[in-house]
Amino acid sequence: MPDESTKGPASYFPSIEKTYGRPVSEWQQLVRARLPARHMELVAMLKADHGMGHGHANAIVAHVLASETT
Repeated sequence: MPDESTKGPASYFPSIEKTYGRPVSEWQQLVRARLPARHMELVAMLKADHGMGHGHANAIVAHVLASETT
């Protein structure tokens, strides 16, 4: 059961792993490999190249970009 206190983009991670069958760390690595790129370019890449839904792609990208700036 997901931790109910998880908020923000990370709250999507259990669903992403279940839906796409890959750990979130792999998706994050794919995004990091494309940096520097704009947020929506990265979202579009995940959607077009990997069939990811918009919300899931947005959550991965937002989390990666937030961690890159801190």
